[in-house]
Amino acid sequence: MLAALLERRARETPDKVFVVFEDDETWTYAQMLGHVRQAALGLQQLGVRQGDIVLSWLPTGRECLKVWFAINYLGAVYAPINLAYRGRILEHVIANTQSRLIVVHHQLIERLADIDRGALLDVLVVGSTNVKISGLAVHDATALSPSSGQLEPPPRPIAPWDTQSVIFTSGTTGPSKGVLSSYIQMYSAGREPFFYLGPDDRYLVNLPLFHVGGTGGVIVPLLVGGSCAIVSAFDTSSFWPTIHRTKSTTVTLLGVMANFVMKQPPSAEDRNHSLRSVMMVPLVEDSEKFSNRFGCDVYTVFNMTEISCPLVSGRNPSPIGTCGRPREGVEVRLVDENDCEVAVGEIGELIVRTDRPWAMNHGYLNHPEATAKAWRNGWFHSGDAFRADAQGNFFFVDRMKDTIRRRGENISSFEVEAEVCAHPAVKEAAAVAVPSELAEDEVLVVVSLAEGSSLEPADLIRFLIPRMAHFMVPRYVRVLDELPKTPTQKVQKHVLRSQGITRDTFDRETAGIVVKREKIGTAG
Repeated sequence: MLAALLERRARETPDKVFVVFEDDETWTYAQMLGHVRQAALGLQQLGVRQGDIVLSWLPTGRECLKVWFAINYLGAVYAPINLAYRGRILEHVIANTQSRLIVVHHQLIERLADIDRGALLDVLVVGSTNVKISGLAVHDATALSPSSGQLEPPPRPIAPWDTQSVIFTSGTTGPSKGVLSSYIQMYSAGREPFFYLGPDDRYLVNLPLFHVGGTGGVIVPLLVGGSCAIVSAFDTSSFWPTIHRTKSTTVTLLGVMANFVMKQPPSAEDRNHSLRSVMMVPLVEDSEKFSNRFGCDVYTVFNMTEISCPLVSGRNPSPIGTCGRPREGVEVRLVDENDCEVAVGEIGELIVRTDRPWAMNHGYLNHPEATAKAWRNGWFHSGDAFRADAQGNFFFVDRMKDTIRRRGENISSFEVEAEVCAHPAVKEAAAVAVPSELAEDEVLVVVSLAEGSSLEPADLIRFLIPRMAHFMVPRYVRVLDELPKTPTQKVQKHVLRSQGITRDTFDRETAGIVVKREKIGTAG
């Protein structure tokens, strides 16, 4: 459990640095434990008890980290809120948790004023003390630093299967669901997939602590006795200076982050850094170039909030695009809509179960229908389409709902997006299906551009033609300043689908660009 593990590290290596913050302040393991115990006492004095769900609405940094650990130290449940939430989605999260207490940054407090606050009674405000909100008892940050009092242990020992956190999914297809995760899931996702890390590693955390990518970057060092460096966000221009300054040895690069780093101009300083390994999710096409250019090993996994990294790669994996293979203690299957296993090479939904009890989510908070649907037939259904090769390598194809069917062919939007993002002018891309006047779908790709770049849609089409199957080449291209995102920064493809073909959309057929099937000569 988190509390016992922190106490062990503070006892065995009290003077070792555990965390480096953005302003270069450091906390040793002993200091971390001291801060956590004091904050836990403050929360306890506000009535937090074992099993309570406590909302944390704080930017990534020392206060957020301290509050998270203090909540778990009491045996209570950490429920972080995305900083972008407001209005109905904020109201939904608060109502779903039925929390009595929220710890909130002072700049966010006004968003609570005009919504239904459910069971909330107390607000602990970090920052400005000039805050009032009708109907709630407001406490300032001094409540986390009580001058007196005795910290009482939980009524019963914290068990490995107790709920450690409730983290809300992005809600791309409906209201966000709160994923119930145990301490065993926390361990399983944080230790076994990161087998290559040890006590000498420092993990750069550049993802928010309301995201499993962020919390995992803190948990992994705690599990191995290493350290972490916490910054507010990923930023391409400051990425390498931050690695240098914090002496980080490892980092996770999600989505287009690796592409952003790769598209920086080559420099004589490309190998002058402390980074030894990168967890790259997904594995980009030029991951080998990344490894060779920057002199660090690349690994990859497949994960989601609900599971615990069931697919894991070795060092510098191949073939291109793999998500790895099932790790020890995990069973995976690729199945059709009736949960019947598909043949090798065919596309099916990834379903998962583990040998270790509680190593994945134990449901969605107050959402029994969604829990039953996801866990039907004793397997957790990921909702993701995969294929596997004869060697046992797994490849992500798409979200099940995002596949595109054109002229009798199934198209992976993920694979289209990967090729589009290979263009040096493209920052991000989303491929979606739009109706065809013939039958089935046409492919629309919506892109945003790298800073200072320009792009003619026709040039993008010509770039793609030699790179992909003829039936995958998009018919339509649309350029936006930014793609629409959920508060967890996932592209809202349903928005792009609903907008469809707009007046600013380029049509390659109207432009006279013809993409033909390559004729292959017959044998004999």
